[in-house]
Amino acid sequence: MSRLPGSLGSLAAARGDVPVELLLFGGKVFSSATREWIQTDLAISNGVVVGWGEREAATRIDVTGKYLIPGFIDAHMHLESTKLWVDEFVRAVLPSGTTAVVADPHELANVFGIPGVAALIEAASGLPFTFAVVASSCVPASPFESPGAELGATEVAELLDNHGAIGVAEMMNYPGVISGDPEVMAKIRAAGTRRVDGHAPMVTGRALDAYLVAGVESDHECTTFEEAHEKRQKGMWIFIREGSASKNLNELIKTVLISGVDHVALCTDDREPSMLLEAGHVNDCVRMAVAAGVSPEDAIVLGSTNAAEYHHLYNLGSLSPGYQADVQVLGNLVDFKPEMVFCRGSLVAANGSIVAKSVPSRPVPQWMMSSMHLGTKVAPADFSLKLDPSATYRVIEILRNSLSTRALEIRGAELGDCAKIAVLERHRQTGRIGVGLVKGFGIKRGAIASTVAHDAHNLMVVGGLGEAADRDMAFAASVLARIGGGQVAVLDGEVLAAIPLPVGGLISNLTAVEVARELDALEDAVKETLGVEHPAPFMTLSFLGLSVIPELRITDLGLIDVVNFSVTSLTT
Repeated sequence: MSRLPGSLGSLAAARGDVPVELLLFGGKVFSSATREWIQTDLAISNGVVVGWGEREAATRIDVTGKYLIPGFIDAHMHLESTKLWVDEFVRAVLPSGTTAVVADPHELANVFGIPGVAALIEAASGLPFTFAVVASSCVPASPFESPGAELGATEVAELLDNHGAIGVAEMMNYPGVISGDPEVMAKIRAAGTRRVDGHAPMVTGRALDAYLVAGVESDHECTTFEEAHEKRQKGMWIFIREGSASKNLNELIKTVLISGVDHVALCTDDREPSMLLEAGHVNDCVRMAVAAGVSPEDAIVLGSTNAAEYHHLYNLGSLSPGYQADVQVLGNLVDFKPEMVFCRGSLVAANGSIVAKSVPSRPVPQWMMSSMHLGTKVAPADFSLKLDPSATYRVIEILRNSLSTRALEIRGAELGDCAKIAVLERHRQTGRIGVGLVKGFGIKRGAIASTVAHDAHNLMVVGGLGEAADRDMAFAASVLARIGGGQVAVLDGEVLAAIPLPVGGLISNLTAVEVARELDALEDAVKETLGVEHPAPFMTLSFLGLSVIPELRITDLGLIDVVNFSVTSLTT
């Protein structure tokens, strides 16, 4: 059975034997099944839609002329990327109409293991929101990363069987999947009948065939129409992503315009709090899809129904009788800014603001506030590179609006617009540091550092090529060690701006507005004072250590050639 049967009380309300708790009358109800607008009333009791049409009701709300649609569902995201704890995240996105997300907590898992995931699941329980968790499959993401904890097939099965995970999260070790690595395949088999999400950037042709044969079913890493369309043609689900750093919607939406909405859903993956507050959440993706030529009806399906179908969230994504009463009331089908948002039949947001006391607070466990364990005191010499003008160096080139990088080879005499980048292992006190070169930040002086560093979340730092930069890089790293992790910009031994992220070095204990204000001040400092040219420097920095996205990355083990899946040297 896909959906649980309703209670006897709900059945009585559906028949009209007893009054319903809430009637939204006078509006146009969206039928996800036929993509029609039905002029009817929506009856709700016990948190469930119990019928369409006039009913006697304890509470009646006039929505004449309005559009009623299901709450939006984010098909793939990471809570940690928002820098918000779960209660504050829910307060930030409910006013935008998101009432459910499918979250992969592999950031917390990389720092704390199963206890971190379990703490998040416990904190999310009881909130007026559906916070579905998938079992993190790649902790670490590859053998080239050094996390604080590791999850094998046994741990993945434990998350599925004992902690309520609804599927297996993104299989980032795509070379391991394609080659049939026994440990990777054991994690896929642990899913049973549940979904297995993918992570397969630029994987096409026979490699894609093998990836699909292994049992992976979705991908959110497409960057071109051709890649996304081939994957859809072969039956794969595509999650079209529009986040803070990776903005793929306008390119990938072409596959929907050509072939319809089947096997496509929308996701944000990684959005900073300022973007959540200013642009919105899934509703922003839906708005962009409509602006690109998708019909409002198809866009609503992409933002709700399809995610529910893929993830087997059978009680969500529709306003049909028997479904959970997650309802948005819209004044138009252009900006997708809901006037009212109901979760399980209760009003939780109105006119862009959360209803007071609708989201209870969930304190962070104190043990999650201590995660910085550098092996030794950091010194400027740790970042020094003796560059030979006649030698040729491998350089990571940042690509705008993409998580992918390009592997460059540049002579030492021509490195003037490059910067140093380093990764410090911060979980197990090994003292290990990998140092390399990066092009595309445009940093002129000072240094920036972050413990948000996918996916092992070691300490990453970027600075210029000179000795002054070595000193600032060491100072930036020491600041983060002192404040318990976060993100910082420094110049000449002074802190310009910082965001403390004491929860695992990933998450703030402040409100979304406060975190957004800190983030804005930090990015202003790096652009105005340090000369950083990249539009999203910290989000981009956080992905340069993720050793499963082509072409070149860096971890505490050194430079990683992702194409050949091997450690490589700084010089050619």
